[in-house]
Amino acid sequence: MRVFQNSGVYPAYLQRLNMLAGGARSFSDRLALFLDDRYGACHILKPAMDRSPEFFFTNGDDEILQRYWAIENGLPASSDMEKILLSQIEHHRTEIFYNLDPMRYGNEFVRKLPGSVRKSIMWRAAPSSNADFGAYDLIVCNFPLILEGYRKLGWRAEYFTPAHDPAMDSYAENRNRPIDVLFVGGYSRHHRRRAEILEAVSAIRRDFEVHYHLDRSRLTRLAESPIGWLLPLGKHRRPTNIRAVSRAPLFGRELYEAISKSKIVLNGAVDMAGTDRGNMRCWESLGCGALMVSDAGVYPEGMVDNVSVVTYEDAESAQLKIVKLLREPERLQALAKEGTRTVRTSYSKHAQWLNFQQLAGNA
Repeated sequence: MRVFQNSGVYPAYLQRLNMLAGGARSFSDRLALFLDDRYGACHILKPAMDRSPEFFFTNGDDEILQRYWAIENGLPASSDMEKILLSQIEHHRTEIFYNLDPMRYGNEFVRKLPGSVRKSIMWRAAPSSNADFGAYDLIVCNFPLILEGYRKLGWRAEYFTPAHDPAMDSYAENRNRPIDVLFVGGYSRHHRRRAEILEAVSAIRRDFEVHYHLDRSRLTRLAESPIGWLLPLGKHRRPTNIRAVSRAPLFGRELYEAISKSKIVLNGAVDMAGTDRGNMRCWESLGCGALMVSDAGVYPEGMVDNVSVVTYEDAESAQLKIVKLLREPERLQALAKEGTRTVRTSYSKHAQWLNFQQLAGNA
């Protein structure tokens, strides 16, 4: 089975990737550095990590990476990104096309796929406005309510989860965890519930070590700039307590390292899948040995409240539960240990790959 996996990189991560790959001068060199940094590793299938010769992985929105490939394979450096991606698929003789970036490469792209491609599969676990994905043979994600929405539109959709990254194991072993509470994620005026939780938990900063690594929206950055303080943008600024514990965004192995130094990772959904829960931070937090404290809801199998994770109902309960846990270190450690065991045993890369092959065969 010749599988081609296309992914993408968050714009805020590109700065780190370009720094890591500053000395890279080829497609293979830049890709190797990206894969070693483990960005999005929970979604990357096992053969990509193993560098299997029958498997092809790329980031179809990374212009530097894609233009390296184009030049190395006789295409003009000025070729557009879609043409490069189609050329890669044709050159690879792809049979299964697995796309993690369907908003960029949607129906029109799928209709242009070479004849060698027997099945097209996409991952989408977020609202998609009025996007049409009907050209894909199968849509996968780990949010049942979103999947049901796809089925109502007449599209085939199946449950598929992220997986534990084995590189996390060495991070999970760390016992020196000076950070009491860690949060890593986006911050904007659209994240109202998240902002309430972050503000409540940041209020414990005088008694505990709280670190927030926030990727602020452009409007929030403007509101907090010297010019922004002169403008009527108060509702877009972070509250004082949140600003006091905030640091720069983290990605890749820097994220793993931060989690490995943390006792608790605070998590929260962004109201995109109803009561369904299971964003990638679940796998990252538990995989790197921290206890995840997250909002109540329906979690993937094995992620059970007061067994392998702890859930809260609102901002007040989030603060109270976190303080209580930090004052009961033995219980906190036992919960964290069970969480790590759960993702290692129930969500291995091997199991994910077997599941994908089964889905691809049945698509």
